[in-house]
Amino acid sequence: MKTIDLQGRPMPVLGLGTWQLTGTACERALRTALDIGYRHIDTAEMYGNEGDIGRTLAVAQVARADLFITTKIWTNHLRARDVGPTVESSLRKLRTDYVDLLLIHWPNPSVPVGETLGAMQKLQASGKTRAIGVSNFPVALMREAVETHRMPVACNQVEYHVRLDQQPVLDYARRHQIAVVAYCPLGRGRLVDHPVLTHIGRKHGKSAAQVALRWLIEQPGVAAIPKSASERNLRANFEIFDFALDGEDQAAIAGLRAKERIVDMGIGPAWD
Repeated sequence: MKTIDLQGRPMPVLGLGTWQLTGTACERALRTALDIGYRHIDTAEMYGNEGDIGRTLAVAQVARADLFITTKIWTNHLRARDVGPTVESSLRKLRTDYVDLLLIHWPNPSVPVGETLGAMQKLQASGKTRAIGVSNFPVALMREAVETHRMPVACNQVEYHVRLDQQPVLDYARRHQIAVVAYCPLGRGRLVDHPVLTHIGRKHGKSAAQVALRWLIEQPGVAAIPKSASERNLRANFEIFDFALDGEDQAAIAGLRAKERIVDMGIGPAWD
C-alpha cells in the first residue's frame, strides 16, 4: 500500500470511511475491508460506531501496529476540559491505547482553535494520539492553528473530489507539510457514472470511480477515505494501484473543476 508521510509516520493513501456505517453493517464492512488489505480506518465520535469498530478490531488478525486509526472530536466537546474525557471514551470504545490521528471534526466559532488544539497536544504528549489535526478547516483557520498558535497540525480532512476544487487548501497544506485527506471522494456516488471519468476508465480497464480515486491519490500529500459496505465496491476501491493517469487524462479531469460542495451541515466555516 502506498503511504504518505504524516510527521514521520506512514499513513496509507487509501482508507475506509465509516460515516453512516453502524452495527452489524459496520462490523461486516470492516471485516471485509481488513481481509482485502485496508489498514487505514476512519471514524469519529459523532458517527456512533467506535464501539462497532473496536469490537471488530479486537478479534481481527491484524496487529495494532499495522493499523492506522483516525477519530474526531465533535463540536460540543472542543473545550479543553472536555477533550481529554471525550478521547478517553473513544479509546475505550475502540479498545486501543491510542489513535494514530485525532482531529477536530468541525470548527466551533464559540471555542478558540488554540484551546482545543492545546488540549489535543497534551494528549499527543501522553501517547493517547500519535498526531493531531483538523477537519473542515479553510485556509484562514489553518493559518490560525499553524501560524498564530504554532500547533503541530498534521492533517486537514476535507471534502475533496474532481468536482470540488480545493486548491487553496492544498497549496497551504503543502507549504506547511500538512496531509490532506479527502472525504466523499466519489461525491457520494455522483461520480460513479460520470461520462468523462467513464471514458478515461475504459482506456485503463477501470471504472469511473476508480479513476476518481486514482486522481486523488496521485496528488502529493493526499489520501482518500471512500465509504462502502459492499464487498464488490470495497474491492474495486482498493484496486487502484495498478494503473496511472497520463497527461491527457489529467487534462480532461482538470476540465471538470468546479465548486460542487456536497457536505455543508449548517455549521461550516467561510469556505475558500
